[in-house]
Amino acid sequence: MQKFSFWYLTLLLAALVVPACKDKTDDELTGFGDVEIEFDNRAGDAALVFGTEYTNAAGEKVKFSTFNYFVSNFVLVKEDGTEYVVPKDSCYFLCKHDDLESREVVLKNVPAGDYTGLKFMIGIDSAKSVSPITERSGVLDPAAGANGMYWSWNAGYIFVKVEGTSPQAPVDPGTGENTFQYHTGLFGGYDSPTLNNLKTVSLETHHGDEPAKVRRTGGPHFHLYVDVLEMFSNPTNISVASNPTSHAGAYSKTVADNYADMFVLDHVHNP
Repeated sequence: MQKFSFWYLTLLLAALVVPACKDKTDDELTGFGDVEIEFDNRAGDAALVFGTEYTNAAGEKVKFSTFNYFVSNFVLVKEDGTEYVVPKDSCYFLCKHDDLESREVVLKNVPAGDYTGLKFMIGIDSAKSVSPITERSGVLDPAAGANGMYWSWNAGYIFVKVEGTSPQAPVDPGTGENTFQYHTGLFGGYDSPTLNNLKTVSLETHHGDEPAKVRRTGGPHFHLYVDVLEMFSNPTNISVASNPTSHAGAYSKTVADNYADMFVLDHVHNP
């Protein structure tokens, strides 16, 4: 009888423990968590430091003084291909190299799950670009957050702004310095067609690595490298001597095609 009671008690405890473990696991995969994305600006293999001299793909010496870019329309992809599309009004960000806080992006209330891919857009999509000004606040407000990143004469956002100096660039009569300047925008046009320089970035966690785990207790931290020198190469080498300035002209497509792959996922920290 005593032996029977012992085994009965053991089975009872096992029945209680197993569901408890299962409930804990299931509970972690419910609810929502935040996803952090760090944009770590680089110049080739080195950290980007304004005023420091680097060499571009054309062999020219360049120093940077401005590196700003809009990222938007974030999507998280699971291993089975299903996607979570972040609500549009929650995923427009302006990253500025001289503002570290702006390069620490948080996607809030992402459904719990395991994600193996991250997608986003470089620039501001056409729908938001032509929406009423009352629907564009924060970093999208041309008079405030987007100040300096908006063409009032062209009614459009500057997706990527890169400025600096180079001995190979021509002298700017206004400043007396050898400057280069690349302000790239254009979403395809509103009243009439234009170039469409919107670019979509698709990144995957490295082969064999754990997926990015979103749990109700916390979420992952994506660490991205953003290489400003990539804008000067692949598929076309850009020379500041030959093309020191690009705004809304035809050459902006060359610039945009180059910076389309300047984002690289270095690693993911899970909670």
